[in-house]
Amino acid sequence: MSDNHFKPFVPPGAQMKEFTLKSILLGCIFGIIFGAATVYLALKAGLTVSASIPIAVIAITLGRKFFNTTILENNIIQTTGSAGESIAAGVVFTLPGFLFLTDGGGANFFNYFTILTLAIFGGVLGTLMMIPLRKSLIVKEHKNLPYPEGTACGDVLIAGEKGGDFAKTAFYGLGFAFAYAILQKILHVIAETPEYMTRQTSKFFPSAKISADITPEYMGVGYIIGPRIAGVLVAGGVLSWLALIPLLASLLPGDVIASQLVKIGYLANLQTPGGQGGWDPVAHTFADYSSAVYYAYVRQIGAGAVAAGGFITLLKTIPTIISSFKGSIGAIKNNGGDTADTQAVPRTDRDLSLKVVLFGSIALVLLMAFLPQLPGDSIGKKLLIGLLVVIFGAFFVTVSSRIVGLIGSSNNPISGMTIATLMGTCLVFIAVGWTGKVYEPLALVVGGMICIAAANAGATSQDLKSGYIVGATPRYQQLALFIGAIVSSVVIGLTVKFLDKPTSEMISKGITEHAIGSAYYPAPQGTLMATLAKGILSFNLDWQFVLVGVFLSITMELCGINSLSFAVGAYLPLSTTLPIFIGGAIRGVVDSKQKKENKQLKPEEEELGKGNLFATGLVAGGAVAGVIIAILAGFDSTAAILAKLNTTAGLTGALGHGGYYILGVGFFTFMGWYLYRTARKA
Repeated sequence: MSDNHFKPFVPPGAQMKEFTLKSILLGCIFGIIFGAATVYLALKAGLTVSASIPIAVIAITLGRKFFNTTILENNIIQTTGSAGESIAAGVVFTLPGFLFLTDGGGANFFNYFTILTLAIFGGVLGTLMMIPLRKSLIVKEHKNLPYPEGTACGDVLIAGEKGGDFAKTAFYGLGFAFAYAILQKILHVIAETPEYMTRQTSKFFPSAKISADITPEYMGVGYIIGPRIAGVLVAGGVLSWLALIPLLASLLPGDVIASQLVKIGYLANLQTPGGQGGWDPVAHTFADYSSAVYYAYVRQIGAGAVAAGGFITLLKTIPTIISSFKGSIGAIKNNGGDTADTQAVPRTDRDLSLKVVLFGSIALVLLMAFLPQLPGDSIGKKLLIGLLVVIFGAFFVTVSSRIVGLIGSSNNPISGMTIATLMGTCLVFIAVGWTGKVYEPLALVVGGMICIAAANAGATSQDLKSGYIVGATPRYQQLALFIGAIVSSVVIGLTVKFLDKPTSEMISKGITEHAIGSAYYPAPQGTLMATLAKGILSFNLDWQFVLVGVFLSITMELCGINSLSFAVGAYLPLSTTLPIFIGGAIRGVVDSKQKKENKQLKPEEEELGKGNLFATGLVAGGAVAGVIIAILAGFDSTAAILAKLNTTAGLTGALGHGGYYILGVGFFTFMGWYLYRTARKA
């Protein structure tokens, strides 16, 4: 139903600076920063957080003090910048899968120009398909589709226009995270991953491991997502690392575990030492049984759980899918002609022309067919890939926009949509006789572009909602999204390639080719996509382990628990989910205290709360510092300097490994206390 009585903050007849060079440049800078940070966070934890509100907060503060920006310029800044975060998420969730295809057959496509091309195409596709949907979903459904992040971001922009210096807390969090990262990742005063593991010879609890990557970004993510989701995530990790792994370690001899590692490519052969878990062929044992069992069995169980969780989430939204797809068809029929800038159309209702959508889609298909850096040995095959991308893209962009309108971008089942796309593409391939490892990269291209497009469509929808609330010009936002997608894609590809290059420390631990896929950057979704593509096209999936994961997700759903969050926790190392849970627990304590004090906060007040802002600073500061340090470690000259600054040997010699870990936990505890203390301030 149309909301005819809604009046935006800036009236349609108002003339105000909006689509200016400074707003685009600032937006591009933020898109680059938050895009790189998202790559780092998604590779490590398989999670992302929305960048729109942090960018809006920073834009308001910097704009007021240094650039004299208007509210509409600030909206363009956050619109341009948010494209980087969403595209980075889509890239990292899928394209690392090239590295894990059969016999390394996709590794040739894991190059900068292929990543850049797919990132740009996916980002452009997501924005293109949203142009005809804006009036239907954003305007006519204004009362029915809240678009939580978009509404909150619009409220933040309006609050900033009215006054208030609330970005200081976010900058404090940023500075705190940078200082912590220097102590942890450069000086190594703070241990990166304190751990404790029981012995394999233990009669009661063999090879159970508790560990935690005690970083600012994980604590910040946990605080932002809250205790409920953080608790479900860590529950999956508890099941894997403190139940399944000790059980399998007590039942299976070392040779059987090693044979499974050989089968799935984590160990060269039974006579070669090393591999995941540190295989010793002479003693027939592992240095780390916990890691060996995890990579041999539990990761496949987790992959099955994630796939099922994604599908279940998708199935639960079928009514929404049907209604939103009908709505998109109706929107195109109703719009019919050109919605470009004319004098008869109010400024706040001017979209880019539908001709841009039509010719843009045709151009994408043709470019995919003729560009040499994309997989495919004939133009005909590439044309089919391009058509599948546009067809799946039109469908899932609509679905993504409608879903985030109801439940927010953080709960958007992008993994489920990508899994459905990937499996649908593989079935089309099988139907036309395309089977085997040659076609795995082609299937991953379709899944990757749809993942990027769906992620960007969700973010685009939130941005258009913010613009609708503040009174922005839609066509300027759409142009800003295209620019943001292209500029941020340039840096996203570079960041992915830098992080994939093993540092000297990684090489010393046997990681010689790719850091992505290792314990440093697990890339859980990318590994899952490769597993599905390989298994379906070669008819060789380890179904016995995958099905265990499938029924784990079904069990969680029957218990009324979000199976996808639980499944991601079961797939990831406990070292990732445990510190996230600690951040969520701090948020739970803060919320409980506020409830006891009978404090009722509006959504925009909650977003602007000191705890949320400080946590946002922790995420941004920790992730950006991680990227910078990873880049410095990638050059021999700076890596040598970093090695000289490393105090690990001296501290472990003085305190022992246990004392060194306790020192790190002490710093992490102090950060948690400071976050709590900040959050409790008015």
